[in-house]
Amino acid sequence: MIKFAIVFLLLAGCSLTPQKNSPVTVYDFGLQRPAGHNNPIPFNTSIFIAEIKAPIWLDNSAIQYRLAYHDQARSYAYANSRWAASPAKLLTLRIKDHLITQNGMISSHDGLKADYTLYIELVEFTQVFDKPDNSLAIIRLRASLIERNSRLLLAQENFCSEQAAPSADAAGAVAALISASDSVSDKLSQWLSDYLTKNKRNVSGSPLIPFLNQN
Repeated sequence: MIKFAIVFLLLAGCSLTPQKNSPVTVYDFGLQRPAGHNNPIPFNTSIFIAEIKAPIWLDNSAIQYRLAYHDQARSYAYANSRWAASPAKLLTLRIKDHLITQNGMISSHDGLKADYTLYIELVEFTQVFDKPDNSLAIIRLRASLIERNSRLLLAQENFCSEQAAPSADAAGAVAALISASDSVSDKLSQWLSDYLTKNKRNVSGSPLIPFLNQN
């Protein structure tokens, strides 16, 4: 009986010992890519880039993934890894830096002084597994370009970027999502550059011709 009591106390002591929590790994988007050799747009344009909006389920620092082969409607989060800020905040900074360094555009810190306002809605920012050992990083967003003075919607476009993840874990998700962020930034900046170049007469005050491009 005494031996049994001793064993019980030892087991109880083990169970009562505080468990050490695994350290949480925090990720951001890393360093901005060096500027390429593409020519900036040929006129001085200022764009106020509004903070990217995201749905409630993405408005946090979790690194999220889906098991499409199991249940496409359910999302999960890695337990011991997270973003340094919400994906929307990190992506806002990435796109803003990209437009400045890659296109020579001026990112206004005061929307009242900008020629245009760019609004972006983040729709998806997730690692998606189609098999247990195979996954893609998927980013989907919707961009709207607004003319400051008239408040007219000039253009609207949906963007999507998919990148294969190098590993089936949080580190693989981060690497692929960063790559997808750069890719979607390229597409967005090219869209803006094409539109503003085509409509550069608007900067000098000529009549605006608003349009809405729906996909």
